[in-house]
Amino acid sequence: MEMEPNSWDSWVDQALSRLHSLKLIRSLRPIHLPNPLPTPRDFEVFHHLSPWDRLAIEIKISEPTFLKWVNEIPSSGDEAACGDGMDDEKVGVSHQKSRDLLLFSGNDYLGLSSHPTIGKAAAKAAQEHGMGPRGSALVCGYTNYHRLLESCLADLKKKEDCLLCPTGFAANMALMVALGSVSSLLSAGQKPLKDERVAIFSDALNHASIIDGIRLAERQGSAEIFVYRHCDMPHLNELLSSCTMEKKVVVTDSLFSMDGDFAPMAELAKLRKKHGFLLVIDDAHGTFVCGKNGGGVAEEFNCESDVDICVGTLSKAAGCHGGFIACSKRWKQLILSRGRSFIFSTAMPVPVVAATLAAVIVAKKEKWRRAAIWNRVQDFRALTGIPIGSPIISLIVGSEERALQASRHLLKSGFHVTAIRPPTVPPNSCRLRVTLTSVHTTEDVKKLTVALSDCIGLTQIRVYSSSGYARL
Repeated sequence: MEMEPNSWDSWVDQALSRLHSLKLIRSLRPIHLPNPLPTPRDFEVFHHLSPWDRLAIEIKISEPTFLKWVNEIPSSGDEAACGDGMDDEKVGVSHQKSRDLLLFSGNDYLGLSSHPTIGKAAAKAAQEHGMGPRGSALVCGYTNYHRLLESCLADLKKKEDCLLCPTGFAANMALMVALGSVSSLLSAGQKPLKDERVAIFSDALNHASIIDGIRLAERQGSAEIFVYRHCDMPHLNELLSSCTMEKKVVVTDSLFSMDGDFAPMAELAKLRKKHGFLLVIDDAHGTFVCGKNGGGVAEEFNCESDVDICVGTLSKAAGCHGGFIACSKRWKQLILSRGRSFIFSTAMPVPVVAATLAAVIVAKKEKWRRAAIWNRVQDFRALTGIPIGSPIISLIVGSEERALQASRHLLKSGFHVTAIRPPTVPPNSCRLRVTLTSVHTTEDVKKLTVALSDCIGLTQIRVYSSSGYARL
């Protein structure tokens, strides 16, 4: 018998009624900023790569920084103050030349961090309204700009509403704690009994912000955690089937940040119908990158209606800063009333919100940027023979020393590619994480693959795992 997760609507309504009775419901009351809000017509868009696009990937590091990196000398970053008017003797640096590098390790997938339309939107808002934001969103940091951005993101994600958070990390923390609060608010006693708790099923390779959030909910006694093997749907089905707890949630990254593979969205949708769980995805790396309109992984796999709550970030493909939770109005009310990392954080500054508004419009309209990303993915496939499935390329080299050695070689060759080591990844799975963007050219990718071949031997890569990364 198939089930739909509409029980969750009832539980959230009951939790909100409980908050009302305790006088703990919180409200967002936007401060009205003068001057008309921007409209899509206010933002200039472009139809091809422009010279300023290169600013997103062509970077400089100082010679002292370069030398410390090459020699694996720990650094506090003081050498970066070289030549900017600070007391050189005080910071212990001398004026040095800089090194030009091509960035292949960022998450600015569309190259929007250097887009002039977005920069102009931020500058205009700063000149008219100052930096803001004066306080937390529940006190005085929330404005009509924030509300407009929430509406735009809700529309992008095909959800009823949206809640802005200061970061994507804070968004996941707020949501997970709010999820656990449902059991606390509905429990018969002071602490929820085991069967009253929320059962949270989490992919083994979920982002740290999800892990920390569900651990906090567990520590508060409101949730129990079940970790299923990475993208292993039979294992998830087995755990769901054997769980007697009624309130079930499955949470997963949509596009995994360290492995570059996609969650099995179609299979998750089938399991959702079977078990009636709430499906939550973290679409940090899929938003604006995937889907015809940039709606993300759920749009790409045609299952937007199967995703109940979508968490995202504005610091990756949007090229700005902040996080969001796209959800129903009832969920938004619960999260803003119980999500501690939202409640007790300062709101996003108005110029950043204005810039992100511009980024949402630009990302939607400049569809060629999405096409360019996937062209670069195809370039890498053709040049290396490695069947990568996304712009995130995880080349596992094993030991820390081998990963660091490869990163140093790339640095000397003019590429900024960092070695990823524990605790970010498990021991002996150290890797080079390469990311492709819409502003990289085919020639950039060719040069990178030559440098990679020199340091890790791409021709030696024979095993391609189901989770989407290459292993030597």
